[in-house]
Amino acid sequence: MASSLRASSFFMHASASTSSSSNGSCNSKRISAAIHVPNKVPSLRIAAPMRSPGADKTSFIEEHKTAILETIKQQTRPLSPSSLSPSSISTKNNNELLMSEVYMILQEVSDRVEMHKNIGEQRNNWNTLLLNSVNMMTLTATTMTGLAASDPSHVGLNMSSFLLFTAATGMLAIMNKIQPSQLVEEQRNATRLFKRLEQEIRVLIAVGRLTKADVESLMEKVFALDRAYPLPLLGAMIEKFPSQFKPARWWPEESVETRSESRNGWSAALETQMRDIVRVIKAKDSEDYERLGSIFLKLNKVLAVSGPVLTGVAALASAFASNQSQIGSVAAAAALVGGALACAVNSFEHGGQVGMVAEMYRNCAGQFKHMEESIESNVGHRRENGEVFEMKVALQLGRSLSELRNLARKSSSLGRGDGATVDEFASKLF
Repeated sequence: MASSLRASSFFMHASASTSSSSNGSCNSKRISAAIHVPNKVPSLRIAAPMRSPGADKTSFIEEHKTAILETIKQQTRPLSPSSLSPSSISTKNNNELLMSEVYMILQEVSDRVEMHKNIGEQRNNWNTLLLNSVNMMTLTATTMTGLAASDPSHVGLNMSSFLLFTAATGMLAIMNKIQPSQLVEEQRNATRLFKRLEQEIRVLIAVGRLTKADVESLMEKVFALDRAYPLPLLGAMIEKFPSQFKPARWWPEESVETRSESRNGWSAALETQMRDIVRVIKAKDSEDYERLGSIFLKLNKVLAVSGPVLTGVAALASAFASNQSQIGSVAAAAALVGGALACAVNSFEHGGQVGMVAEMYRNCAGQFKHMEESIESNVGHRRENGEVFEMKVALQLGRSLSELRNLARKSSSLGRGDGATVDEFASKLF
């Protein structure tokens, strides 16, 4: 066998020499060799190749034998049974399905953000344009009534002022019904809340641990926001003048859950502290915003009725305004005073955006209501980590942790009847 290897080495050397001599004029040299291996080779022990005189390095195969064997072993290694098990394949498909559903919800939420933003800008333009148009029509009709009363020969002025007052009454009635400034505030809040939901979905995707319950919860939150802030006006618009002031509600009902057995960062002291915070929110913040909201709701009702009534009276009076009789003089005076008062009332109601202020109080009261339910739910079921939830409540109220605990101590002393009073609101933000 050694003689065969030596013969193969000789033929390889001879072939390389012949190729080198035939291509001496070229810059590159080519070395070609062919080794014929028989089909059946008996078990052999390959001897180390002969070293040239003075060489101190082993051959290429001997140097890289370990790496070559490891590569062959990796390539021929069979797949593990766990990687091909039906349970692992099913879990992977389920995760991909959940991720696809969450991405679909994220796309719809992002689209709703843009929709509410664009419609809010449109309705803000409505408020400005309608207010300017109604006031210009009212002032023009008032001026025509004064001219008609001073010069009876201008018969057409009475008819023109009557038509303008009538048109202003109709436009003002529609404007007061839909309350454009209040609609704008609804769209602002809807945009903010949908952006918050969008960020929540992105965090869930980044974490990657999705469940079917997460997908259902996100769907319920989207539908709750759609019901709280509808886009269409006809048939779905929020009642602008309810009989009783109620806080806004944009979150779904909390599902009934059993209390977690693990502490999850909660302690008896922390649960008592959270209950004390809820007591302050109910007694101070929620009560105050509901009181202010009721005041502005009643004020908006009075202004919404007064504007069309004043322009309607001015329209009737302008038809009989003249200086030829006592009745004509009184009618002219009523038209002039009614038109001026209507312009002032409209400017105060829509220029001052009383409806927007009422909606702002409604949303603030809803924010505190949401905090109350969230705190009570977490104290009862420990859904979120206690330490993280305490920090979350402190940030929502605009307080540090020490300020939040101090407020809870005051509320606790008040509940025990120690003579202490809570002289501040829970929230420092609004």
